[in-house]
Amino acid sequence: MRDVRAWPPLLLRVARWHQDPAVVQALRSTVAATIAYVIAKWLSPEPAPLTAPLTALLVVQVTLFATLRTSIRRVNAVVAGVIVAIAFSLLVGLTWWSLGLVILAGLAVGHLVRVHEFVAEVAISAMLVLGVTSVGSTAWARIVETLIGAVVGMGCNTLLAPPVWTEQAGESIEGLARRMRQLMLHMGDEVTGGTLMVEAAARLHEARRLDHDVADVDAALRRAEDSLRLNPRVREGLLHRVVLRTGLDTLEISTVVLRVLARTFTDLAKAREPEPLFSPQSGPLVEQLLSEISDAVVSYAVLVTTDVRLSAESAESRLAAELRQAAATRDKLAQLLLEEVQQDAGHWQLQGAMLTEVNRILDEMDIEHRSQRLLEALDQHARAQRARRSRLTRFGDRLGAPVRLRRNREEAARRSV
Repeated sequence: MRDVRAWPPLLLRVARWHQDPAVVQALRSTVAATIAYVIAKWLSPEPAPLTAPLTALLVVQVTLFATLRTSIRRVNAVVAGVIVAIAFSLLVGLTWWSLGLVILAGLAVGHLVRVHEFVAEVAISAMLVLGVTSVGSTAWARIVETLIGAVVGMGCNTLLAPPVWTEQAGESIEGLARRMRQLMLHMGDEVTGGTLMVEAAARLHEARRLDHDVADVDAALRRAEDSLRLNPRVREGLLHRVVLRTGLDTLEISTVVLRVLARTFTDLAKAREPEPLFSPQSGPLVEQLLSEISDAVVSYAVLVTTDVRLSAESAESRLAAELRQAAATRDKLAQLLLEEVQQDAGHWQLQGAMLTEVNRILDEMDIEHRSQRLLEALDQHARAQRARRSRLTRFGDRLGAPVRLRRNREEAARRSV
């Protein structure tokens, strides 16, 4: 009999599997492909309608928005390929040179109808339909199977609603912030001691590796943004997307500045080796400043990923307090470095560069700066929405939309002004 103490870790692993995008994708794709094949066996004249499960397998994505986008593109690609095949079958039939023309025409039409990653699907559909004797029945069967797969894929996303990946994106952002904090703590530990050039170069290499972490977080955030689009279970999806995106942008800029800071420390270690990077008086202040900034970076990530309805105000207050403390330590360090530079101006350029880079990180995480970025991002989205609606309005006018409605809108706008 299995020990009861073994159940909690097992349940924890099962819960993690349920939240893993790969596991969710595999389960939902398998269910959709199987259902699509069963339905296609009833409706398609083909003995083995594998196009339906193949379409469902390709259509079902991790998010609802991605599934809808993939469904439209794939159906568009298959229909375009069938039309190309029918046109060539009526004109020339299947020969070695007509096959080459079909492939070329299919790829050209795929780019023309903008099916993106399914450009090759246009040529594949054209070849498969052209290679049979009864083009009409095969073309119809392929369209029917594609529609079945697309509809089943969309149905699975409706019944088996895909999860919202904002929590995973938030964990990725917090993980990036904690890695940045760990790097700054290591840099602070090496300030007071006799830092060798090799150790400083290792910190610089570690800072450069943060670019890969930013790319991974960006991929997780794009998946979370797609999961928020067209999702009826999510309220204020736009606000969530903007908050997470602007937060990642701030951390990405901070990683760039941190890499420059690591480079400054490397140059300073090269210039002062084997002496410490800073004097016994300023060294502890530099270590304290880096520790306070690292805490602020983590608090900023927590603020970005915290639900507004829960404890965003407390997270913002904690971040503001840490930024004020770091700014006070920076001012104290700047005054001390100024006094030391007046006595020995040998490395004042590098020390000044260090203060400049610290100021940039603090400025990026400033509360007012964050609010301004959020407002700018929301305004940009609102302008894009208005531009899209204006294009639709112009298109409706060309189709003969009533002029009275447009005049009413103009009069209402003048009254509001």
